[in-house]
Amino acid sequence: MSNFKSEFLNIMLERGFYNQCTNESGFDQYLYDCEQKGVPAVGYLGSDPTGDSLHVGHIVPLMMMRWFQKCGHKPLTLVGGATARIGDPSGKDKLRPFLSEETLSHNIEGLKKSFGKFLKFGNGQNDAVMVDNWDWFKDVNYLAFLRDIGTYYSVNRMLTMESVKTRLEREQPMSFLEFNYMLLQGYDFCELYQKYGCRAQIAGSDQWGNITSGTELGRRKYDVELFGFTSPIITDSAGKKMGKSEGNAVWINDEKLPAYDYYQYFRNIGDSEVGKCLRIYTDLPINEIRRLEALKDQEINEAKKILAFEATKICRGPGEAQAAQETAVK
Repeated sequence: MSNFKSEFLNIMLERGFYNQCTNESGFDQYLYDCEQKGVPAVGYLGSDPTGDSLHVGHIVPLMMMRWFQKCGHKPLTLVGGATARIGDPSGKDKLRPFLSEETLSHNIEGLKKSFGKFLKFGNGQNDAVMVDNWDWFKDVNYLAFLRDIGTYYSVNRMLTMESVKTRLEREQPMSFLEFNYMLLQGYDFCELYQKYGCRAQIAGSDQWGNITSGTELGRRKYDVELFGFTSPIITDSAGKKMGKSEGNAVWINDEKLPAYDYYQYFRNIGDSEVGKCLRIYTDLPINEIRRLEALKDQEINEAKKILAFEATKICRGPGEAQAAQETAVK
């Protein structure tokens, strides 16, 4: 029995991607209406170019966007060429180091490569499009921004946001620069709504405050309902975030990590994580996943091999996945 009218939300629930939604029934109706009309819903996923590759920890919202596209919808991938110049305070204890123009350009190219492994880019109706918020922020006038956007924000409300509150509770300094971050992300959302008709932001749960900054700005300034949808933070049985291996990130881009190491990361997942990882990191049908996660004892190793192969196939292609599998058998 389906819990939702829309195909996308049913997949999200079934595969363990659903954490929080700003208006569940409204988002479901928006997606369903688009699916019925054969018109793609438009949603975006943002990433600041603070590194030149995404890693396994970033894959969860990226796989959500992959399913979003598979359901006929249009993904926008936003690189924060502007916001990377400030730094997102969410989950951070201190101000990010400032990056040079050369480093930002290099990192943006790396992110394009990462996104392209999971999404189909092009000019088709539901092909993904890459956007950079530097394109609209570079010419923004500070006084005009304060007047046109700042008036819609309450400092009282901003102080209750998790990213701000935790820093203040720990008595760690937070610069005015970082305090501005949620205004910029809120502006991004509204800019994408105006330019592309984008009405959804899909992200990890740590972005909730930044997302609601955008949905509230949309409601107050443009009288439109924008939707926020987040995934849970995926942890292993020890409670650590997925994507880190002995202190090193498990990188998506080929030049940062050999396909064999990527394969081995998933091959060595704990027994209790196999079902969760098959749902999130592969495209396998849910019935096949149920069969695999029910395997016991030594047989669970077969499920892990399939998980490693399927996850590597998405990220590195079938040839690299096959080669990694053959190397692992030797």
